[in-house]
Amino acid sequence: MEDSTGSNPQSPGFTEKLKSWLSWSWTYVCFLWFGMVLIMIYVLWSPLKLQETLTSVFLNTLTPKFYVALTGTSSLISGLILIFEWWYFRKYGTSFIEQVSVSHLRPLLGGVESSSTTGLFSSVNGDAEPRPSVSECKVWRNPLNLFRGAEYNRYTWVTGKEPLTYYDMNLSAQDHQTFFTGDTQQLRPEDAVMQKAWRERNPQARIRAAYQAIEINHQCAAAYVLLAEEEATTITEAERLFKKALSIGKDGHSSTKKAHEIFSLCNTAGKDINLLVYIKRRLAMCARKLGRIKEAVKMMRDLMKEFPLLGMLNIHENLLEALLELQAYADVQAVLAKYDDISLPKSATICYTSALLKARAVSDKFSPEAASRRGLSTAEMNAVEAIHRAVEFNPHVPKYLLEMKSLILPPEHILKRGDSEAVAYAFFHLQHWKRAEGALNLLHCTWEGTFHEVSVYPKKELPFFILFTAGLCSFTAMLAMLTHQFPELMGVFAKAFFSTLFAPLGFFADKMESFMPSSFWHQLTRI
Repeated sequence: MEDSTGSNPQSPGFTEKLKSWLSWSWTYVCFLWFGMVLIMIYVLWSPLKLQETLTSVFLNTLTPKFYVALTGTSSLISGLILIFEWWYFRKYGTSFIEQVSVSHLRPLLGGVESSSTTGLFSSVNGDAEPRPSVSECKVWRNPLNLFRGAEYNRYTWVTGKEPLTYYDMNLSAQDHQTFFTGDTQQLRPEDAVMQKAWRERNPQARIRAAYQAIEINHQCAAAYVLLAEEEATTITEAERLFKKALSIGKDGHSSTKKAHEIFSLCNTAGKDINLLVYIKRRLAMCARKLGRIKEAVKMMRDLMKEFPLLGMLNIHENLLEALLELQAYADVQAVLAKYDDISLPKSATICYTSALLKARAVSDKFSPEAASRRGLSTAEMNAVEAIHRAVEFNPHVPKYLLEMKSLILPPEHILKRGDSEAVAYAFFHLQHWKRAEGALNLLHCTWEGTFHEVSVYPKKELPFFILFTAGLCSFTAMLAMLTHQFPELMGVFAKAFFSTLFAPLGFFADKMESFMPSSFWHQLTRI
C-alpha cells in the first residue's frame, strides 16, 4: 500500500508536465507547419509549374459534371452532419461538435475546464480555494430536491417511466464525487468504491457498490448516504440511515480535525465537512416532510449558524419554505431582509416569496374594479411592483401557480430563470400562495395585464456549428444547382475565383523571387 501511494503522485505530475508542454508547443508547431508549407509551395512553384498545373487541372481538364458531383456530395455530407447536430441539440441541449471540442481539444490547447460546482463546499473550512463567479453559474442544484428512493421511485412504480433525465442524474453524480470523496491521490479503498458507485447508471448497481464499501469499512458514511437516497422507500427509513451516517460523520470529522491539526490534511477535513453538511441538511428535510417543522427550522438555523459561508448552497430557501408552512411571516421577512440583496444571486424563491408577503397584506380586500376606480394604494402598488419584479426574473412561474400548466416532479438541478426553476418553486410553494386569500387573484390580474405575452427566458440559442453546417449545406447545394444549370457561366466564375484566390500567393512568390530566386533552391535540390 505504501509503495502504491508513494508512486501515485509521480504519474499525475508527469501527465501535467506533458499536457503543459503540449499546450505550450501547440501554437509554435502550428506556425512552424504553416511556414514549412509556404516554403515548400515557393520551392516547388517554378520546377513543377504549379500555377499552370492548377489552372489546367481544376479549370480546363475537369468537366462541369465533376463539379456538380463535388458540390452535391459536399451538400449531402454537410446535410447529414446538420441533421445529426440538430437531433443531438434537441435531445441534449448542446452541440456535439462543440462538446467534443471542449472536452478533448481544449485541454491540449491549454484551456482550463470550468467547473460550476467544484469548490462549493471546500471553502467552508476557511481555506482560500478558487470559486466560480456567481454570475457564470447557470445550472444550480435544486435545494429542495426530492429523495430518489422514497419519492422519485414512486412515480416509476406507478407509471413505469423515469422521473429524472440522464443529464440531471449525471450532474448529481459529479456533485457527489466532488463533495464526498477526496482527490484521486488520497483515496481510501471505500472512497474508490463510492466514486464508481456514484457513476453507475443502474440504481441497483449503485446500491450494491454502497454495500461493498460498507463491507470494506463499516464506518463509510458516504455509503449510508447513498442507501438513504436510493434504497430507502420511506422518509422514515431514509432518516434512520442519515442518522447512522451522521453518527459516523461526526466521529470521522472529529478524528480528521485532530489529524488536520497535526498533519495539515485540509483536503480530507474539507470532504468530511461536506458530508456532514449534506447529511444535516437532508435530516432537516426529513423532519420537514414528516411534519416536525419546528425541529426542521431549528436544524436549518443551526446549520446556517455553524457554517455561515454556505450561502451558495441556498439553505435559506429550505428555511423559507419551512417558515411559510409555519405561517411565521415575520421570520420569513427577516430571512428575506438578509438574502434579498442586489449583490447576492437571486432566485425564484426569494423574488416570489417577497411578492407573496407584500401581496398577502392587501390581497384579501383587493378588487380590480375598485382599484381601477380609485387607483392603487401605496401597499397595493408595492405588491404589484414586487410581482412585476418576480415575473421579470422568471416569467414561467405564474402559469404554474395559476395552474395553467400542469406540475411535474421537480428535477435535481434547475436552470436559473428557466422553466425547471419555475417547476421546482411551484411544486413546493403553490400551497403557500393558496393559503393567502386573494394572493393568486392579485398575481393573475397583475400578470395577465402586464406580462401575458412574455418572451421565454432564457432563450436557447442555436449553437454555432448548427448554423455553420446549415449555411454550408445550403451554399454547396446552390453551387451544385447553378453548376448543373449554367456550366459555362459557372466556369467563368470559377476561373475568376481561383485567380483571385491565388493572387496573394503569386504576390508573395514574386516578392520572394526578388531577394531569393527560386532557381537557387532548384540548384540546391540538384546537389
